[in-house]
Amino acid sequence: MSIWIFFKLLGSLALLMFGMKSMSEALQKMAGPQLRHALGAMTTNRFTGLLTGTVVTASVQSSTATTVMTVSFVNAGLLTLAQAISVIMGANIGTTLTAWIMALGASFDISNLVYPAFFIGIILIYMKKRRYVGDFLFGLAFLLLGLTTLRMTGNDMDLGNNPTVTAFFQSFDPDSFLTTLTFLLLGGVMTFCVQSSAAVMAITMLLCSSGAMPIYQGIALVLGENIGTTITSNLAALSANTQARRAALAHMFFNIFGVIWILFVFRWFIDGVIWLVDYVGGSVAHQDMDHMDSKEKLNFVLAAFHTCFNVINAGILIWFIPQIEKFVCWVIKPKKVDEEEDFRLHFITAGFMKTPELSVLEAQKEIQSFSDRMQRMFGMVRELLNESSTDTGKKKGEKGGEDFNKLYSRIEKYEGISDNMEIEIAKYLDQVSDAHLSDDTKAKIRAMLREISELESIGDACYNMARTISRKYQGKQDHFTDVQYEHLHQMMQLTDNALTQMNLLMGGRKEAFDINRTFNIENEINNFRNQLKSQNIIDVNNHAYTYAVGTIYLDIINECEKLADYVVNVVEARMGIRQK
Repeated sequence: MSIWIFFKLLGSLALLMFGMKSMSEALQKMAGPQLRHALGAMTTNRFTGLLTGTVVTASVQSSTATTVMTVSFVNAGLLTLAQAISVIMGANIGTTLTAWIMALGASFDISNLVYPAFFIGIILIYMKKRRYVGDFLFGLAFLLLGLTTLRMTGNDMDLGNNPTVTAFFQSFDPDSFLTTLTFLLLGGVMTFCVQSSAAVMAITMLLCSSGAMPIYQGIALVLGENIGTTITSNLAALSANTQARRAALAHMFFNIFGVIWILFVFRWFIDGVIWLVDYVGGSVAHQDMDHMDSKEKLNFVLAAFHTCFNVINAGILIWFIPQIEKFVCWVIKPKKVDEEEDFRLHFITAGFMKTPELSVLEAQKEIQSFSDRMQRMFGMVRELLNESSTDTGKKKGEKGGEDFNKLYSRIEKYEGISDNMEIEIAKYLDQVSDAHLSDDTKAKIRAMLREISELESIGDACYNMARTISRKYQGKQDHFTDVQYEHLHQMMQLTDNALTQMNLLMGGRKEAFDINRTFNIENEINNFRNQLKSQNIIDVNNHAYTYAVGTIYLDIINECEKLADYVVNVVEARMGIRQK
């Protein structure tokens, strides 16, 4: 075999893989949030979940994309793990459409469609409103060009008459169960190595349609390919959270179970699929199928087997989803980690960052978690103020003093967590922004970078208040008066209301959010701050308390007002309002 033919083979596979990737990303950009909303809304039970997974995966041509979206919905509480398992089963069925596209491309002359698709695609790419359609057409054209080149290369190689290749496959006993297991393992390893089930399917079709490899061995390769894809996702999930690892394990269980039962009926099942292809093909397109070479029909046999295998497997296992859920929960136990003692991102997982559009969803969930943490941190500051008033006069080492110090240490740790979260989320968004993004996604990333910066400032404001309270508690200043404590609690309650509104927005849809409530709370805080500043001067002059106590008192009041400003900035960023 000439070295040039070998590189032509590799190049055609590369075109095929790039075309699939480009098509998938373009379709996801075109669908946008509607795709995610549909996935969240249409999974009311296991059957609609199965159907949704099938349709979405067939639409975007990526089972990985569907799996990532599903896992993120489980993390966000929008889907149960059981619903997610049904969607992943559907994704396995939807991904079989790829095999049918390749079977058609390898069996019919589609080269005439390639160059018109390129031409129309480049025109649409330069039209701003239609550029995603252009990206899709370019991806489709690359896919078709890859398939056409692969078919031509296969003809040039004439593998069916190559004595070395045919001798290799003939060295395996076609009736041996060990041969089936060998090719099954080979298919898994190949898929794991090239990280593309589409590429392995294309190679399998090339070998079978050329007559070099018997159909039974080719189908064993396809079975191995099903397991190979799940190994990749499970390795990617090792660094992910508990639910992601459980979903990946359920995916592996689904495919391994299917491979086990089909090995018992292997020959009979394949003979049934061959009969089905002949029967349906003859009925639908009798003339075309009659003129097609019998070896080329094997491409359709491979595609039909892939579909039948996944449909029947899903039909069996859909009744046992609760048991699968219990099994994966039993195998993968949640990690017992004290949230205050350990910094860890919950939703962002590098192994699952497959497409920019989906990565943005992961980042949004992580920012929502960040926002929740900051409100919990402010709650600790309020608790610290209470401790400082009830533990007054207690010496260091007494129980009251220990409680105060423990609480202050937790606030310090939270401040470190807020710094780390800002850095890690920003780093992740920076990686996402390196890819080709839609204008919508670019705007979202800019807004999210602003959000995390303001959230980190909220953490700084909380820490500043805690340090001020600690300085007064550890020092020799007089205590706050009852009226001062009352005013501080009122101000902190208003600030907490502002944080609550912010988290309502972060956890919901901005279309349903009334931003005027946030502005009203901010105005109320500003007015109350001004009122307390004026009253403080009067109280100091009247010797109600010392100037030093008044300064600490106003420091806390002013920090609350600053924190409320940061909250408004977060809300404006999420709502898409530009910074003044």
